[in-house]
Parts: sequence; structure tokens; C-alpha cells
Amino acid sequence: MNRIWIACTAIVVASGIGLTTMHEPATAAATRGPTLTNDETNNIEVFQTASPSVVFVTNTQLRRQRFSLNVLEIPKGSGTGFVWDKSGLIVTNYHVIYGASKINIAMQSGRQYEARVVGTSPEKDIALLKIDAPEETLQPLPLGDSDNLAVGRKVLAIGNPFALDTTLTVGVVSALGREIKSMNNRTISNVIQTDAAINPGNSGGPLLNSSGELIGVNTAIFSPTGASAGIGFAIPVSTLKSLIPQLEKYGKLYRPVLGIESLSDSWTKRLKINGVAVFSVKPGLPAAKAGLVGIREDRRGNIHLGDIIIAIDGDPVTNEDTMLSLLEQHSPGDRIELTTLRDETIHTYQLDLAPPISD
Repeated sequence: MNRIWIACTAIVVASGIGLTTMHEPATAAATRGPTLTNDETNNIEVFQTASPSVVFVTNTQLRRQRFSLNVLEIPKGSGTGFVWDKSGLIVTNYHVIYGASKINIAMQSGRQYEARVVGTSPEKDIALLKIDAPEETLQPLPLGDSDNLAVGRKVLAIGNPFALDTTLTVGVVSALGREIKSMNNRTISNVIQTDAAINPGNSGGPLLNSSGELIGVNTAIFSPTGASAGIGFAIPVSTLKSLIPQLEKYGKLYRPVLGIESLSDSWTKRLKINGVAVFSVKPGLPAAKAGLVGIREDRRGNIHLGDIIIAIDGDPVTNEDTMLSLLEQHSPGDRIELTTLRDETIHTYQLDLAPPISD
């Protein structure tokens, strides 16, 4: 009897030891938490590294009360921006700060600064701001290469949708080479399309690759409801690389000029003109030197069209938007070939482009 009891006790003890040993790995695993995938680890690393560079942009306007005539600051909108360099330059969308009387920048650290406008490009929907912040608190984003993107590449967007600060969304490059319209109805070319969720408030925020490099500026969504529907657009960083130095130096896009005043869009449509009709030429500038002619009036008071620009260096010009886009590919001093139609005859001119006229 004693032998049987001792044997049973040994079995129970042995079983208990076995159970304890079997449960230890599970307890340790629970303490460690679930294992992250490589993709999840990458998302976390990119967000933690890049988010200190992302800022919250608020736009206020001054309004005078109707009866008391007191001047009040009225919130107009908010968006996102990011640190461009250690000098305090901040990049955002032009439409985020449009009409602002005052612009406030809030850093992730909680520090806030009033920003001044350095330059704007409505035609590219980009604004360059400046804050007076200590250099050691500013963390610029590393610049990537948007020219080597491919459909399907992973992208990450950081922004402040609906005023919810520092939000991460992840997606892929859905398409390349898209075109969208800016606030002043200019065409923005070579735009990146992504399915990373972009909502109101994301505007001006960075679009990053899996290395945490800036590849675009989130600028618009395509949605009937105004919320993310899986189609967002970003201005490529290649555009910023050429544009930001111009905004910093000149305060605007530095586009060479022909020296013409074009016929208004309403008259162009009414006359069914395919191209840019020259209304007048400005003395001393390339168009006048080359011999272009604007609208003329004969002795009987009849109006005659002058040159209608139909091509630049062989590329067709269908309206003023396409003409300006072609000119933006050149610098002052570049020689171009201008093709026009006048009196049902094709004319070709060689022009040396002039610097933009100061305001």
C-alpha cells in the first residue's frame, strides 16, 4: 500500500514539474508581446524618425466685428508642413496658407512659432515659410528621388487630418505622371497618385518612401465626399528641388518671359483660337525684338489678329497653361524656336528668353 502511494505521489509531482516547465515559454512569450513583421518594424521606424520633422500649420485671418469694430483673429484652416532645412524653412501647400493674416507653426515638441511667408507658387501649390527656431530643434527630412519611383512601391504619409496631429497612413504608389489643377487653374504635371489615406488637414505633409526619404508633398484628394476614397495626389520632390531655391531667392517661381500680353481666355474661346493669341508685345523684350505682332486695327476700324503662338521648340501650344508650362522648362537667356500662325501663314522666330519682370 505504501509503495503504491509513493508511486502515485511521484507521478503527480513529476506531472506538476512537467506542466510548470511547459507553461514557462508561454509566459515569457506573453511578456515579450507579439512578434512584429519586417513591414511593421519599418513603419514604426520611419514614423518615429520622421514625425519630429512634421509640423502643424494653422491659418488665421483678421476680421473686424460689425458693430464694435474690434479686430479679432478668426481661424481659417489648418494643414501640415515639414522642416526643409536647419535655417527654419518650412514647406507646405499654398492653399493651406492662402488668405492668411497670421500663420502659426506647432512642432511635435509642443513649441509654437509664428511663421512669415518667404515665397509662394500658386501654380505649383507650394508655399515656403520661415520660423525663428533654434537650429538644434529642427530636423529636416532627407530628400529622396521621385524620378525613380514605380507603381507598387510602398509610401507613407504623415499629417494632421481633421486637426488630429501626427497621423500615419500607409499605401503604395498607385500611378505616376498624373495631372491636377492648382488654385489658379494651372496644370501641375508629373503628380504622384497614392492610395495612402489623405484627408483634409493632410495637405502640405510629407509622402515618404520606406527609407524615410521625402518623395512628395501631399496636396489633394479625389473624393465626392471630401474624405479619403483611396485616391490621393502628391507633388514630387523633384519639383521641390528646383522650386524651393527660386522661392527662397525671388519669392516666386522664376519663369523666363517672352514679353507679350495674351488675349483673355474668354475672347480666345469666343474666337475658337487653338493656341495663344498675342494681344500686344512689350517694347524691348524678346517678342518685340523678334518681330511678333499683336492685335491691330485698320483704317476702317476693323480688328485683325496678330501672331497666334502654336508651338515652342516643336511642342504644341494649345492654351496659355501649356505655353507657361513649356517656358518653365527653360531659363532666362535660353534660345527657343517659336512657331506662330498669322494671316493663315506659319511664321518661325528665334528668341532669347528674358528674365521675369520685377513687380
